Amino acid sequence: MMNNTLKAVLLTSMLPFAANAAQELTPWYVGGGVGVNDYEPSCDLKTMKVCGKDDPYAWDVFGGYLFNDYFGVELGYRDLGRGEWTDYANKRNDVGAKGMTLGLVGFMPLSQRWSLSAEAGAMNYLLSNNKQYGTEYYSDSGVAPYFGVGVGYNITENLKLQAKYRRYENLEDDKWNTLDMESNYWGLELSYRFGRTAPAAVVAPVVAAPVDSDNDGVTDDMDQCPNTPSTHQVDGNGCTIYKETTEQRDVGSIQFANNSSVVKNESYQQIEKLANYMNQHPKSTVLISGHASDVGKAEYNMMLSDKRANAVAKILVEKYGIAQDRVEAKGFGITQPIIEGSSPAANKANRRIEAHVTGVKKEALIK
Repeated sequence: MMNNTLKAVLLTSMLPFAANAAQELTPWYVGGGVGVNDYEPSCDLKTMKVCGKDDPYAWDVFGGYLFNDYFGVELGYRDLGRGEWTDYANKRNDVGAKGMTLGLVGFMPLSQRWSLSAEAGAMNYLLSNNKQYGTEYYSDSGVAPYFGVGVGYNITENLKLQAKYRRYENLEDDKWNTLDMESNYWGLELSYRFGRTAPAAVVAPVVAAPVDSDNDGVTDDMDQCPNTPSTHQVDGNGCTIYKETTEQRDVGSIQFANNSSVVKNESYQQIEKLANYMNQHPKSTVLISGHASDVGKAEYNMMLSDKRANAVAKILVEKYGIAQDRVEAKGFGITQPIIEGSSPAANKANRRIEAHVTGVKKEALIK
């Protein structure tokens, strides 16, 4: 007869397997289940006259070993619950079966989590009858075959829930020849497989050595200015570092007629060259200085020279689109003659404007 000591031995015998499950899933698992059981034929027992009411609740515990992902063996203990009836002598019978089981199990995966199962084995059963509320107790034992099917769902890689159906045949009382039963069981099982899935090996990526194609000290993956001369100093993006210097240029002069501030047509070509230079050097500025010959009053010549300078400045701004804040016009009268005196040659040379450009020159810093 199965007692509590044997149940404890069955459960504790599985504990050493858990200690071996360190880094990956092991073939060992344990579990338990609950369900309902129906003995049959319901009204065809050898001494049964009146059908009674079953106490159908059943349970089991088990441990298993998987030979592979599809096939294994299970050892367990099952209590199939009890059934009641009143016999021909009007005596109450209370019959139940329980005992150790050993069977083979097979699994067929349907997806990553779902699977089907089938099992077949034998139950070393103890069949007992608490007749007349235990006053006429008798029992017998034997071996009964069983088979079953199930549907399983892996909650985690270790934990599986299954819905089970089992059929038990030939639960017989040979000693007293009073009982001959079969049984249908439906229930749920929860099992735990020891260990865990080993993590996949991580292959370290091959890192290529950084390349500096233009030898400027900045690798190609960071270089925003490829092909920089290796003699240049560069910033963190691989671009040449420049210094700016101020330079002044005298871009020539144009002459005016006597007592006039009207720009001659032939002078426009020189003004256009000045505008082109300033467009090519957007940080440059220009001072247009107006001058006059030493003929007449100095105050008048100062006004005339100012008008000459402003006339050229207006052409730069309005005709050639040079920004107003880059152009300065100023008259100097007779204070800065090219040729001293009032000779015809001196007067012709001094009736003029001069353009003085101040520009910013960029120079690469050398290592």
